[in-house]
Amino acid sequence: MVGAVAVVLVGAGTAADAVPDTPVTTPVVSGAVVNSGHDVIVGITRDVLFPVTVSGSDDSGLSFADVDLKGPHGGFYTTDAFCESATSCTTTFTVNAHPAPGSDDPVDLANANAGTWSVDALVDAVDGDSVFAPGAGSFALKRAARLTVDAAPEPVAKGARITVTGKLVRANWDTYRYAGYAGRAVKLQFRPKGSSTYTTVATVNTSSTGTLRTTVKAVKDGYWRWNFAGSTTTGPAKAAGDYVDVRS
Repeated sequence: MVGAVAVVLVGAGTAADAVPDTPVTTPVVSGAVVNSGHDVIVGITRDVLFPVTVSGSDDSGLSFADVDLKGPHGGFYTTDAFCESATSCTTTFTVNAHPAPGSDDPVDLANANAGTWSVDALVDAVDGDSVFAPGAGSFALKRAARLTVDAAPEPVAKGARITVTGKLVRANWDTYRYAGYAGRAVKLQFRPKGSSTYTTVATVNTSSTGTLRTTVKAVKDGYWRWNFAGSTTTGPAKAAGDYVDVRS
């Protein structure tokens, strides 16, 4: 008797017949950088232009970006641009806080808009896919500040006291003028003649009108200035040094 051997084949088809799955990808936004990482500071007389770069990736490359900037009290800007590379899309924004030419009407910014802004980005890929990335980045939009200084008397005898005054003002986006900035801590700094380094001598708070005043002892020739570090809504400011000749 001859036995029969049955061979059972498991599975339909062979490995050579299998069709691999096609990966499906969507664009990814990794972040947004505003003004190369610096605060955006706006005065009252000119437009301020700054870039916003959205970075990301997609297997087909990035194609187009629609970028919205959102700030306090309804602050809003939007613009779009084609991407300059497969992973980077840069748009340029223009903001200002001065009247339109020939008009008293406000343009763009009000004081209430100063502070922290967020970046939302809608990015398209070359293959037609898209992704929306709210809060892809953030930045500070601030009012410009200015400082003045005056040290007197000059010349002055060594060991005598001098009075250093000044005023801190900042851009008022509602009135298109600079106005005193009250209650701010400002550093009084001194740089000896022949040196390039300023050293903080005292810290003084501005008055209700933004004025500064203090007295110090005159020890050597050099330059006096006020230095304001800035705040959450206002940019920094440094006065040009005022030279005092100290005589023995």
